[in-house]
Amino acid sequence: MRTSYRSSFVRIAGLVALVLLGAGAAVGSLTGQQDMSNVEITTIELESDLFMLMGRGGNIGLSVGDDGAFLIDDQFAPLTEKILAAIAAVTDQPVRWVLNTHWHGDHTGGNENLGKAGAMIVAHENVYRRMNPAEFADLVGRSGQAPRAALPVVTFDEGVRFHWNGRHIEVTHVGVAHTDGDAIVHFPRANVFHMGDTFFRGRYPFIDVDSGGGVDGVIAAANFVLERSSEGTRIIPGHGELASPEHLREYRDMLETVRLRVAGLVANGRTEDQVVAAGPTGDLDAVWGENPERFVRAVYRSLVGS
Repeated sequence: MRTSYRSSFVRIAGLVALVLLGAGAAVGSLTGQQDMSNVEITTIELESDLFMLMGRGGNIGLSVGDDGAFLIDDQFAPLTEKILAAIAAVTDQPVRWVLNTHWHGDHTGGNENLGKAGAMIVAHENVYRRMNPAEFADLVGRSGQAPRAALPVVTFDEGVRFHWNGRHIEVTHVGVAHTDGDAIVHFPRANVFHMGDTFFRGRYPFIDVDSGGGVDGVIAAANFVLERSSEGTRIIPGHGELASPEHLREYRDMLETVRLRVAGLVANGRTEDQVVAAGPTGDLDAVWGENPERFVRAVYRSLVGS
């Protein structure tokens, strides 16, 4: 099996070069001109056949076994070689499935490379729509057209279940949250969740209101996982270190606090700029303080519906 995997690996090297030449048109091009040469992929073993990979962009989940590698998100196109090298260190099998937790390029940028190498890409229907504005004209201007090989070939609405590598992998669409196409992945036997960007550990989240996101949905996503968690649950966030339910609970509580404060200001007739000027996160910024203004504006916009 290793021979066929290395064959795919060599093909990927050439594909990466092609993607870099045409990066401006691809969803994965959200890297712009960032230099990825110094990025290292860190592999965290959760179980002997289940891993979390960290590099630049969204955290990756990886299930391995005789059926082939099952990947959750794939970061940026220029990192595909490094990601495949990390996978090759723990399995001889090729990547058979790529599940995208949502459409953003730091989670889908490697789709084209992996799709051309034979992986089947799966995502919520709204991920397909947002990566494919040539077909869905209502989204033109919000997202770039992804190459055909980068598009999901299997989509779902409420959820889907995989029986793969001896595991039951449960995927659930959580409605309007970080975007309108978010998926949470659960490995019940391992007691592991991958939450995509519905969870940013230790920082204020990016809520993409323009892609259908909203603060109430992000809170609901956190509660969805907390209700199904136990003391030993491990949670892969979209960004940040591996987390526990306690980390997620602290995150949920922060979201609820800021939502309540912003809702009160909205009820008093404050404009978006006035809400920002009121500093509803002021006492929280020391802990959560990455982009507080962006976060407050997203909470305001998701509450007022604009």
